[in-house]
Amino acid sequence: MTTWLITGCSTGLGRALAKAVLEKGHNAVVTARDTATLQDLTTGFPTTALAVGLDVTDATQVANAVKKAEDRFGGVDVLVNNAGYGYRAAVEEGDGEDVRALFDTNVFGPVSMIKAVLPGMRARRSGAIVNISSIGARICPPGSGYYAASKAALEGISGSMQKELAPLGISVTAVEPGGFRTDFAGRSLTQSAEAIDDYADTAGKRRKENDTVHGTQPGDPDKAAQVIIDAVEAEETPAFLLLGADALYAYDAVEEATRAEVERWRERSGSTGYTE
Repeated sequence: MTTWLITGCSTGLGRALAKAVLEKGHNAVVTARDTATLQDLTTGFPTTALAVGLDVTDATQVANAVKKAEDRFGGVDVLVNNAGYGYRAAVEEGDGEDVRALFDTNVFGPVSMIKAVLPGMRARRSGAIVNISSIGARICPPGSGYYAASKAALEGISGSMQKELAPLGISVTAVEPGGFRTDFAGRSLTQSAEAIDDYADTAGKRRKENDTVHGTQPGDPDKAAQVIIDAVEAEETPAFLLLGADALYAYDAVEEATRAEVERWRERSGSTGYTE
């Protein structure tokens, strides 16, 4: 039995993962800003589920969540940074306060969670950290520059941590899901108040009032949850994990296009050294 601490369990992938972890017999600290949304989980698994109110941007609440996990279950074996939300705006349209709030939740919140659980994991020389990113970090769709940047930042942190923590017996996995049928494109998606007409055919097409994706995404959160569990429990936990056939397709397309660009400019790129 291991103890998982999962952020953002009120809906979507976080809820599906919490339920799957509990059904496998593990302990789970399930978190949300409103713990009333977690009542069914604690009712169904009264001895192994612990609901904790958590806003990942609040340092006091972060520390409290980890302490409660330690007091109840002895420590956190697996941290899943799932809490986050989307923000749609052309870069020029983005509001500074909105963008800072986005990064507080999508980047600095996960970092606070990681720092809170690492002392215990280092002491035990074991543990797993799973950071939920997005294929958006790779494909950078119009209108999602700030969101893509927040997830790319989380992936950069994940990559360095993986090298820092592997010698200590702690794995780090960055997960890039494609489109899954969650509330991400609905309740969990915000956008700029301002819309500039010149972006109507690019970022404008992806504003909430013009986006018809919500409720039609191809991915099943329950199946994604099982793959995440399998990855954490694998003999060699992957440092990078794609979820969804659409994510695989997008990854391959971006890699192919990037390689073609590199090859077109290879000679010039390599010509920048000092000559003797």
